[in-house]
This record gives sequence, structure tokens and C-alpha cells, in this order.
Amino acid sequence: MDNKLKSVYFLGAGGIGMSAILRYFLQKGYNVGGYDKTPSELTSKLIEEGALIHFEDDVNLIQDCFKDPQTTLIVYTPAIPTDLSEFKYFQENKFDIQKRAQVLGLLTNQLKGLCVAGTHGKTTTSTMAAHLMHQSKFDCNAFLGGISKNYGTNYILSESSEFVVIEADEFDRSFHHLRPYMSVITSTDPDHLDIYGTKEAYLESFRHYTTLIKPGGALIIHKGLEMKADVQEGVRVYEYSREEGDFHAENIRIGNGEIIFDFVTPKSKICDIQLGVPVSINIDNGIAAMAIAWLNGVDDECIKAGMKSFAGVDRRFDFKVKNDKIAYLSDYAHHPKEIEQSVRSIRDIYKDKKIAAIFQPHLYTRTRDFYKEFAQSLSLLDEVALCDIYPARELPIEGVTSKLIYDNLRPGISKKLINKSQILDYVEHGDFDVLITLGAGDIENYVPQITEILKKR
Repeated sequence: MDNKLKSVYFLGAGGIGMSAILRYFLQKGYNVGGYDKTPSELTSKLIEEGALIHFEDDVNLIQDCFKDPQTTLIVYTPAIPTDLSEFKYFQENKFDIQKRAQVLGLLTNQLKGLCVAGTHGKTTTSTMAAHLMHQSKFDCNAFLGGISKNYGTNYILSESSEFVVIEADEFDRSFHHLRPYMSVITSTDPDHLDIYGTKEAYLESFRHYTTLIKPGGALIIHKGLEMKADVQEGVRVYEYSREEGDFHAENIRIGNGEIIFDFVTPKSKICDIQLGVPVSINIDNGIAAMAIAWLNGVDDECIKAGMKSFAGVDRRFDFKVKNDKIAYLSDYAHHPKEIEQSVRSIRDIYKDKKIAAIFQPHLYTRTRDFYKEFAQSLSLLDEVALCDIYPARELPIEGVTSKLIYDNLRPGISKKLINKSQILDYVEHGDFDVLITLGAGDIENYVPQITEILKKR
């Protein structure tokens, strides 16, 4: 970073990925602040840690320590609107303005970047990989897209490690700013078609990403993906999956609330890996995380201990209530394939139980592009309650509502259209054994109240 740098200001400070970088600069001793549209539990924690954050788009609220273009870096997320008055102020006054991904790119030039990309699975896999590296002799820095339950944060700082684990986000082609030493690609099911336009453009973006891996490094790619890798000379390529590939699982045992398997590498086998979060999708995620740790020298016993002690990620298959009468979990899943994997994993655990979900679709464009696929995935449930679409950065699109999904659910499924004010009443009177709340919007704000209601059952 520039030696003159004294202050860093974040536009979209409360975003999960942004807050990890914000914490990095806080711990390094810079003046740190910013703007976010909405107060949240995360922004409250950031303010407690020393960040100067406000929630109105008002240039007058920017503190003096962030008003010198020579000593202040502006970091923004592509999710913020470009007509934001604070953004315009920094542009007009010739500040150094960088995307979050550009800042991460600088770090992957300085350190050995262990990056995890993919439509889904990347948050859990990168958090697992960070845990495996951090509790080994190698340690790591980490910038994650979710709150690690082991550490209570989305960020790990090491003064001595040469490694940085990064969740590589494909939104707005952000991951093209990275220069990975090694990368996992978990999945390439088309998403963000509001940005990419076509499936082909989406896959091309991942192909280009593979060209950025540094010679001497490696690509670890899930077997069977549609995309074509295009690595530089000197980059090793490995395939992985649950049952075949250079890295895979053997002798999988699922039962009594546990998942145990043997992890096969190109040269060896590590027997009796026990998943700390025993859901079947974490077999694939775990294989990828262990592959990156193994390739960087983490020993077998350390890998076994790390996988067993991995506590999961907040809002990723996150059990809130689990007893003989009822189970409730919160999941960030907001893509049809993620939802399918989440529901199938629940079915593995609760084979004969009635499983219901409250789903809040995320984005009008995603709902427009994938409403049939959402209906197909949600039809694996016994009951579905559909909330209104969470708009995030978008304006409404005529004719695009949750009813598109509702109308395409399989015949015979129990289904309801509800608004957010009806969520708690639905939970209070619902007839189900297992409930899951799904979505990347503000449905998470209801999780504490839902948890309290279901604990009393």
C-alpha cells in the first residue's frame, strides 16, 4: 500500500466482503470509516471496533480525516448506486477510488493467494480452507464472505504468514482483479445474468479467471463443470469431486448425526475424516478445502483435526434449534442449485420428517431468469412459504414477483404466498418437523425471533 496512506473510507461499509477489508485496515492502524444504507448487527460491531460509519448519503457527514485526496483511499462495492452523492464527491475531488476486488488483488500480488471461486460453495470452502491453514504451522490471512463460527469474524490477520485465503467473487467480474497462487472452482451454474447477459459470457468469465493463476501454482476444479480452464504454463490442474478425481472421498459413512470418510489425494489417503458440520454437501466442500491445504504442506493429522473442529459459517446450513421435536436452520442459499443441494442435505438427515421452507427470492433479475429452476428446487420440500422479492440494488420489473415461482411449484405441494409481516405467524402456527429459512436478503433479521418461537414448542 502507498506509504502516504492514512485513511480508508468504505462506500457500502456493512457488506460482508467489504467489512473484512475494513477490519484489515482497522487492525493496521489506519483511520477507517464509511457509509452504508442500513444499520445492522455487523455495522454495530464495526463501530465498536473503531470504524466511523454513518447511514445517510450526506457529504457533510464525512469526517475531516477522510477529506484529503493525498492520504485517503476510497473503497467501494459495485452494489452501491453510481449516483450516490458521496461517490460523486470523491470522484469530483480526484480521490483514489478502488473496487473492493482491486484492493484484494493488491494483497494477492504481495502474498500467496489461495482463492475459492464458484457460483455456490465458495464461502464454506474458503472458510474451511482458512481454518485448516490458520490452525496449522503455516497460518494465513483470510478475507471471507461469511462469519466463521470458529473465529466469530470474516477476517483473519497473521503478521507472519505468506498465505492469504480469499473468497473470489464473480459478481461484476470482480475476481478478475485477483492473482491467485492457487484456486478452487466449486461450481459454474450461471448466475448474475443482469451483469453477464448469457450463460456463455458467465462461463467465459471463469475461463479468463483461470488464466490469472500464477505459474508454479495450481487450479483445483470440480469434476464435470461446463467451463474450460485455460491456465498458464507451469500451473498444475487437479480435479475433485465426491467420488472421483485427483482428490475424492471413499468409504463414506453417514449416520447418527455424523459423516466420516477417507480422503484420497494423488499420493496418499487420510482415513476417517470427520466433518465438524455433518451435512452431505460439505463432503465436496471439505475435499476442496483439504486439497488446497494438502498441496501447501499441511500434514495429515492437522487436516483431520481441522476438519473435525470446523464449526461452520453463520447462515450456511446454520442450525438454530435442534431437538427431538423440531429442527430449524438458516441458510443463505439464493440460487436454485444451492437450494437443491441444501434441501437434499436436509433430506439426508431427516428422511421421514415434514420439511418446510420460508424462501425470500433475492433480486428481480435472478427471479426473472430462474423462476422455473427455483420452483423445481423448492418442489423437493413438503411445504413452501414464499415471501416478496428482496430488491437489493434493483428496481422492480413489471410482472416479476414471487408468484412466478409459486405458480410453477409441483402439483400437490403445500404452498403459501406471505409478506414479511406474516413470517412469525406462519412459524407460530406452522405444521412441520423441520423449518429452513432461505435467502440472501433481510430474512435473516427474523432469525432470532423464529428461533425463540421454535425453542418454546
